[in-house]
Amino acid sequence: MSDFPDRDTILKALDAVVDPKTGEGLSSAGLVRGLAIGPGRAGFMLEVAAADAAAYAPVRSAAEAALKALPGITEARVVLTAESGPVKRRGASLSDEAVRQGRPAPVPTARPDHVRRVIAVASGKGGVGKSTVAVNLAVAFARLGLRAGLLDADVYGPSAPLMMGLSGTPEYGADKKIEPLEAFGVKAMSIGLLVNAEQAMIWRGPMASQALTQMLTGVRWGSEADPLDVLVVDLPPGTGDVQLTLVQKTKLDGAVVVSTPQEAALIDARRAVTMFGKTGTPVLGLIENMAYFAVPGSMEPIPIFGRGGAKAEAERLDLPFLGEIPIDMALREAGDAGRPLVDSAPDSETARAFLAIAERLGA
Repeated sequence: MSDFPDRDTILKALDAVVDPKTGEGLSSAGLVRGLAIGPGRAGFMLEVAAADAAAYAPVRSAAEAALKALPGITEARVVLTAESGPVKRRGASLSDEAVRQGRPAPVPTARPDHVRRVIAVASGKGGVGKSTVAVNLAVAFARLGLRAGLLDADVYGPSAPLMMGLSGTPEYGADKKIEPLEAFGVKAMSIGLLVNAEQAMIWRGPMASQALTQMLTGVRWGSEADPLDVLVVDLPPGTGDVQLTLVQKTKLDGAVVVSTPQEAALIDARRAVTMFGKTGTPVLGLIENMAYFAVPGSMEPIPIFGRGGAKAEAERLDLPFLGEIPIDMALREAGDAGRPLVDSAPDSETARAFLAIAERLGA
């Protein structure tokens, strides 16, 4: 039996908080979005129109109080999100339209305090090893002597807790900022640390984007006396609403695009590069993952997915080619075991490749 309330109990408690516009309880009014429940904690998104944001501030406070009043709940987090203005069509915001039509992107406003550089790791599609690259790059930065952080921004498929061997719930400080967990010299935060591993994040794009922005700016990554040198942001795959909102609202120092060598992956990598170009984010270079498989013994490289595709694409786009990562069973095993290869086998060929890329990016 769990030591925290179930979903029905929580929704019933939230129905005791009245929606000022409809007079119904929050749950009955359909205002409880993305409910996340875990040991000792619960939270959800309260999404309203921009014009109603001020009126719903006390409602958010009342909802957090209702959650904390439940037995077993010690941490409650209600995120008030406000959708701004009318949209031109469903799923497309006015700022999205500006980007598509070639007009200047909105000026980024969200920036984590006491972080010197923010680097996004992106891919045009899933399955190319983007999260593996992001995790090992963050650990490589730490091994090079930098104060490094990792934000797992893949809301729908958070993998950093597994790959970094992280468990436990991040705590909130007196200023309501989240204290990130730390492993292998890297400060890390992931939505996967706030919800159960089996729980699906059934969120619409704007809700997920708002949650990511708050994770970025609502975490104590560094301090004035001890700032973070570099924060690696593992973006979700693709070029959808979550990625677009994040790069529009957050001032990034650059992005790294990960692809495998074959054309099926490169075509989506091009889309990622285009997205960054339209939002004014510098592309620091391309990484070719799964570049080849070295046959044990002879170490003969077998190009299972082809080889050199990302390098050729970087040359065509006039972008730096940062390096290639081989298909390595040890890399997969290290991720599954919760100890990144750069830490567990720093002298291996694959780990040295990550360290070389980190040196180029950290220069």
